[in-house]
Amino acid sequence: MDNFKVKYFLAANSCEGFVSVFKNCYDPQKGWKAYIIKGGPGTGKSSFMKFLAVKAQEKGIKTELFPCSSDPHSLDAVIFPEKKIAVMDGTAPHTADPDYPAVCETILNFGEFWDTDKLSDNSAEVIATTQKNKLLHRSASRYMQSVGSLLEDNLKTACACTDKVKTSIFADKLCKKYIPKKGGEGYEWVRFLSGITPKGVVAFGNTVLNTCKNTVIIEDEYGSASDIIMRKLREYALKNGYEIITVKNSFLPLTLIDHIIIPELSLAFVRESEYQHFKNDARRIHARRFVNSKQLHKSRERIRFNKKAIRQFLISAATVLAEAKAVHDELEKYYVSAMDFGALTDFANKFAEKLF
Repeated sequence: MDNFKVKYFLAANSCEGFVSVFKNCYDPQKGWKAYIIKGGPGTGKSSFMKFLAVKAQEKGIKTELFPCSSDPHSLDAVIFPEKKIAVMDGTAPHTADPDYPAVCETILNFGEFWDTDKLSDNSAEVIATTQKNKLLHRSASRYMQSVGSLLEDNLKTACACTDKVKTSIFADKLCKKYIPKKGGEGYEWVRFLSGITPKGVVAFGNTVLNTCKNTVIIEDEYGSASDIIMRKLREYALKNGYEIITVKNSFLPLTLIDHIIIPELSLAFVRESEYQHFKNDARRIHARRFVNSKQLHKSRERIRFNKKAIRQFLISAATVLAEAKAVHDELEKYYVSAMDFGALTDFANKFAEKLF
């Protein structure tokens, strides 16, 4: 899947809990169709979506991939924006159910392809392994909560040293310079460009560089100034009728906006930090121009301690998530052994032919 240029996450193992934006990946009011897959682990949901992505690419259909934050090699969803079609994994923890069944959404029941008797023979093992997986995710969540407390402390410290009025005035100028005024009704998609995974923090910075000709990078380690700017940009773009992609911070999604992408203008405003880098020669804005560096320097020891602790807690969280993935892999084996993949392959071929 490395040859696909557009990748986002639709969910985050965040410091504020598991946050999902699955129901924001399509819009029935705008003529979208969604196919929601139901089935157990290892029943071919991700492989089915990868198959569709390859078929679409062969036909030159624009395709967006949405890897799973608990396993970046697996897919949570695949979207064909020009066709207004979304295909997604609708099982826990990002459970998705139809709002307009059979009209705008169709359930694909992969349970039709498994042998229930085989699964029943291993019911005790399936239940025990599932519970073990849940416990490991709860453990990882506790590490992430600790990360969140430290990140919020650094953010609070930086905010106290940030000239909010100066930042806001600059943001207004940025809006007028880069975003032409127009009429119409704006629309917002919500995504994540990075995620906390079993491999640590995985980021898809190339998604922006592959889809936007113009990028404005705001270097802001703590987010105190960039969040003010991003919120101004978001409000201005929506008010002027643009369809935008708002990219939330994967650590503190309920607190910080990291990036604003305006596809119509091929324009992106992005925040660069320790966990998200953009390798190009775009215009760079340094957040320190809005921050009282002398005042912030007084808290340097506490900030340094917090950063060190954050790295350690992230390593611990990733380690536990890796353990959870290993347990999930064991769980998949029970379902794989009960699946009729021949029947699923036939279904996938017919489905792709009809879809495209």
